[in-house]
Amino acid sequence: MPMKAYASYADWKKDQSLRNRRLITALERIVEDVAPGWVRFVKWGQGCWVDEGAPKIFIHTEADHVQFGFYAGSKMQDAAHLLVGKGKYVRHVKVHTLKDINESAFAELVREILT
Repeated sequence: MPMKAYASYADWKKDQSLRNRRLITALERIVEDVAPGWVRFVKWGQGCWVDEGAPKIFIHTEADHVQFGFYAGSKMQDAAHLLVGKGKYVRHVKVHTLKDINESAFAELVREILT
């Protein structure tokens, strides 16, 4: 099935379930508090943040959760051991509910990729 195209990040977010939009909004606050200069974008059918054209963080949605992911996650220290995945580069945290969002630990992950 071809990837759905979106004209903007706002259009992508609007297309998500209400439950997932609530999770996305909470994750947006964290990213934008830590990296306010990053730009919201849609890449490969997912919401993401880019810095100077380089994708940094993505949000992938599923029916029962969202993935808060890092394109260079395999190189991250991840002191809280939150990241999962076995890809060559990408790692993510599965978020099912707002209670799954550890704001300080997630912010630390974002800070780790600022450089």
